[in-house]
Amino acid sequence: LTTSSPGKHGAAKARLEAVGIFDGQKRSLVKPVDTKVEVPILDKRIGQILAVMGDQVQIMDLETFETFELPIPAEFDEEIRGAVGTDLGVEYIIALGNMKIMRTKKV
Repeated sequence: LTTSSPGKHGAAKARLEAVGIFDGQKRSLVKPVDTKVEVPILDKRIGQILAVMGDQVQIMDLETFETFELPIPAEFDEEIRGAVGTDLGVEYIIALGNMKIMRTKKV
């Protein structure tokens, strides 16, 4: 976040640069400093690994007990494939209707 000083007849501007959580794409936003910006709510949750099916992993949420499938991230591939039936779970996030595995964790 960077701000510029106001000009002779203008208002100060703010430049916000961010990286997308789900796609890794850089985004930039330039607006006046008094502009309201919507911020997505990130929901972090913990799930238990139930099964691995190809490049998908079946996870059960430990709060709501709902089951769903997510793609296995490349950085956790070996760790998740060997975790079925153990006490290793995953921490995942939910934002804007999307889900993503962020890290592995003991449950």
